[in-house]
Amino acid sequence: MSSGSGGPPARDALRAGVPGKLVRDRIPEIIRNRGAEPETYIASAAEYSWRLRQKLDEEVAEVMDADGAAEVGEELADVLEVVYALAKELGISADQLEAVRARKAEQRGGFADRVVWLGNLT
Repeated sequence: MSSGSGGPPARDALRAGVPGKLVRDRIPEIIRNRGAEPETYIASAAEYSWRLRQKLDEEVAEVMDADGAAEVGEELADVLEVVYALAKELGISADQLEAVRARKAEQRGGFADRVVWLGNLT
């Protein structure tokens, strides 16, 4: 791994527009196989957590822009990958996450009924 600036940015600098984005683990290898040399570094734990949240936002935007079931499905799989990585980083297993999802669905329902709330009348 290389870093042209001597290492990762300070945590405070992240929100100030420091370049770079979190990529899947094999992306540097894929780039090398195409004949280029990627410039990368390993994020600190704090940066990783922030970048996962940033990546989730990016992937959700891609879902919103996708067309057709196949493309949306690909993007939803990316969202799940990021959600599972973020949960793991926070010490939450996939099974624990599913249990929370199921509990909330039991208590509050899901989204199958297509209910749109406009506010309260009183």
